Amino acid sequence: MEVFRDVSLRRYVHFIFVAIICTAISSTVYGDFYSDIDVTWGDNNAWVLNNGQQWQLALTNYSGSGFQSYKEFLFGSVDISMKLVPGNSAGTVTTFYLSSTGEGHDEIDMEFLGNVSGEPYILHTNIYVNGSADKEQQFYLWFDPTTDFHNYSILWNPQQIAIFVDGLPIRVFANNENIGVPYPNEQAMRVFSSIWNGDQWATQGGRVKIDWSYSPFVASYMNFNTDVCEWNGNGSTSQCWATNWWNQNSLNYAQQGQLQWVRSNYLIYDYCKDYARFNYQLPAECSQQPQ
Repeated sequence: MEVFRDVSLRRYVHFIFVAIICTAISSTVYGDFYSDIDVTWGDNNAWVLNNGQQWQLALTNYSGSGFQSYKEFLFGSVDISMKLVPGNSAGTVTTFYLSSTGEGHDEIDMEFLGNVSGEPYILHTNIYVNGSADKEQQFYLWFDPTTDFHNYSILWNPQQIAIFVDGLPIRVFANNENIGVPYPNEQAMRVFSSIWNGDQWATQGGRVKIDWSYSPFVASYMNFNTDVCEWNGNGSTSQCWATNWWNQNSLNYAQQGQLQWVRSNYLIYDYCKDYARFNYQLPAECSQQPQ
């Protein structure tokens, strides 16, 4: 399979240039492992490097591993730089997501599905609202995510959820409560990440299993940043609906072009185009989402 498709180099360079400029105009102080992150499972497979500025999660045949942020928040922007498992990563799932807790939880999901050597990762995204999740979209990436760190971001506000890769928007889920579509805006969330064995489904529908001779499977992290409205209990977040830079109603003109470029070239599954799955009665929001 050809991993990197032929696309317009001029358009790609333009989009990257815009993303670089947007990054350059802001000064970010990144968090560190010791003050911002709590290892929640697989302690022996979580490794801290460079005085807490980098860390790694590993999957072995006896355990995966995961962490969560100390902060709990309602709306904001979070991002992290990740370098995914190299080589034969078939059957592994590396995640970066926001989630509340409990049976009826909300979640904004990014899962990186490993593959055999030479085949591309798949980025699987989903939105959960009150425990219900049937809003999957999947993408190839336009780079090899295992050779260097790349930035992955989630923006969540009362108007929309936007997912970014290296500053380029790949998915927008708008608040369409006005037409009866549930939207996550009442439950506080934390940042989570993990690596685990998903070989029952992750690679080619579960046909390719993990080859444990390549263990440990290691994902690396750095540049963790949150700009959020912290949650301190019910009644503490009226300010979260106020004006903040991340409380934008929609993407700007340049971002809309970037979104269309990504979706035209790298979107490989969209629940809003899966007519058979929904018996030709697509969810209501599908008429409102970017095509």
